[in-house]
Amino acid sequence: MSVPSTTPRTIAANSVWPRLEPLLPQVTKPIQYVGGELGAVVKEWDAATVRWALMYPDAYEVGLPNQGVQILYEVLNELPDTLAERTYAVWPDLEGLMRAHGVPQFTVDAHRSVRDFDLFGVSFATELGYTNLLTAIDLAGVPLLAVDRTEEDPVIVAGGHAAFNPEPIADFVDAAVLGDGEEAVLEITAIVREWKAEGRPGGRDELLLRLARTESVYVPRFYDVDYLPDGRIQRVVPNRADVPFRVHKRTTMDLDAWPYPKKPLVPLAETVHERYAVEIFRGCTRGCRFCQAGMITRPVRERSITTVGQMVQQGLEFSGFHEVGLLSLSSADHSEIGDMCSGLAEQYQGTNVSLSLPSTRVDAFNIELAQELSRNGRRTGLTFAPEGGSERIRKVINKMVSKEDLIRTVVTAYTNGWRQVKLYFMCGLPTETDADVLEIADMAHEVIRAGRAATGSKDIRCTVSIGGFVPKPHTPFQWAKMERPEVIDHRLRLLKQAINADRSLGRAIGYRYHDGEPSLIEGLLSRGDRRVGAVIRRVWENGGRFDGWSEHFSYQRWVDAAAEVLPDFGVDLDWYTTRERDELEVLPWDHLDSGLDKDWLWQDWQDAHSEYEQDDCRWTPCFDCGVCPTMDTEIQIGPTGRKLLPLTPVNGLKLPTGAQQ
Repeated sequence: MSVPSTTPRTIAANSVWPRLEPLLPQVTKPIQYVGGELGAVVKEWDAATVRWALMYPDAYEVGLPNQGVQILYEVLNELPDTLAERTYAVWPDLEGLMRAHGVPQFTVDAHRSVRDFDLFGVSFATELGYTNLLTAIDLAGVPLLAVDRTEEDPVIVAGGHAAFNPEPIADFVDAAVLGDGEEAVLEITAIVREWKAEGRPGGRDELLLRLARTESVYVPRFYDVDYLPDGRIQRVVPNRADVPFRVHKRTTMDLDAWPYPKKPLVPLAETVHERYAVEIFRGCTRGCRFCQAGMITRPVRERSITTVGQMVQQGLEFSGFHEVGLLSLSSADHSEIGDMCSGLAEQYQGTNVSLSLPSTRVDAFNIELAQELSRNGRRTGLTFAPEGGSERIRKVINKMVSKEDLIRTVVTAYTNGWRQVKLYFMCGLPTETDADVLEIADMAHEVIRAGRAATGSKDIRCTVSIGGFVPKPHTPFQWAKMERPEVIDHRLRLLKQAINADRSLGRAIGYRYHDGEPSLIEGLLSRGDRRVGAVIRRVWENGGRFDGWSEHFSYQRWVDAAAEVLPDFGVDLDWYTTRERDELEVLPWDHLDSGLDKDWLWQDWQDAHSEYEQDDCRWTPCFDCGVCPTMDTEIQIGPTGRKLLPLTPVNGLKLPTGAQQ
């Protein structure tokens, strides 16, 4: 691991380092605030015309590996007149010291105050990061409410999957970008550059108006929300004539033209992922009805096998990482995944470089893939996600995987040297019963029996991991009600008892779960409207921080805040969470266009109730979800017919150049 230099740093005129450095010995893991990682970029402040602060609103150990922020960081810093630096959420111990000593929210690259930047881009993978956003805004010395900001404050831009419904944080952000960020940040940068070159005409409002006119940047202040007497939304309409009625998502089509990250950040402190990650394709058309990521990232766009090979070679040469993660929503679905894995395994045979896939579809994992992933003797963890315990519930969620598929797949893993696999399920799915959940125990028992029989060993384990279902916008389940936490917790207790009912099998099965309380709050934030912003603010004022961390999350704090502020609007927590929506209700995100046709989503919601399984449109005729014609896009898929072949062997840490053809 790299060690920061003890040579005195060159301190920029606007650096907060002299005030920050004396505080660091008083906090846990001070190295996370130091910066100076391999891959980090520090540019001259005065040489830049447009300056971005980029944030993943969580701790350094979670935020630094985030692929989206790393890509935007590189894309922006490649522009000669643009500067991008990173900032992360600070832990409460440092927050208290910063407030006591007047140290503002800072970037880790040059320790500059976030308030000094033109733009503050925040990428949300989960809504539970909203309270951390408020902490960062407040620590930066920026008004919490967008309406109170002046030209001296940065424009706060939300992105990431949660930005597809930014209404709960509409009061706190100036703008939101839907969809892919690579081209979007370049367009925003160009608009800011031109506005500044013209002498900032019209001030902050004019800049925001120029962003809104792109029709792909949502500026909440230019839209009014009217409500019906029963609390539902009547309409969301522009409050000025020169902004669009609907804002459209951005779609980056040619991933080969965006081979990022080229120079991945190598962390100084321990992080959740320490690997070179390559996104091998974007989008998914499997059609899992609960999966927002799969719905909003359509269509499928594959990165070619040759580009993947080049990225891996360059990324490993630069970083020295020993693991390559082939990332996507369903990596084994890449049309050339077999050749890709075999080519990379051959390329790095005899080295300590290993390959890994994220959560893998049960029906896409096979013997050849297992052999390539374990070629160098290092077997990374394997996670399979059946999602539902019973075949019936898997039909409801459109997860077309049978119990036989799962048993065959895990036996393949066990017979190829793995001794532990992780199985991921959800609890609280629409139409779910206790019996559906208890079938998870039967499946886990059969996995252990089959693994023992196939290997002749009792050294076989699996971990059952359970997450709570959260209905997400722009999915067929956006109309669904949530189960109350006590129902979820009851089913989880029954499941634990069923797993342990057979002690000889139960002791080989690990059991991890998230109780129902955080899921209910995530559901409030996921499908909330602007009125939920008052709840977020009250929670934050009452000490809410790092709500995605179980040790910091307080369910009672959220319940109390909702009870304090929502009755003034004639609604309550249950109204947002355990209530099923009807077909004609205006949803808070209806004016934000993911490309998916709302009528198609509604029909798929009806198909869920009838347990009808929808095919993957990559291999079947189009079923008119709306994305391709609406977004003027199309599925980009191989095979290219090209191979990833090693020209020279790789020995030790020296990796070859020109090894792809």
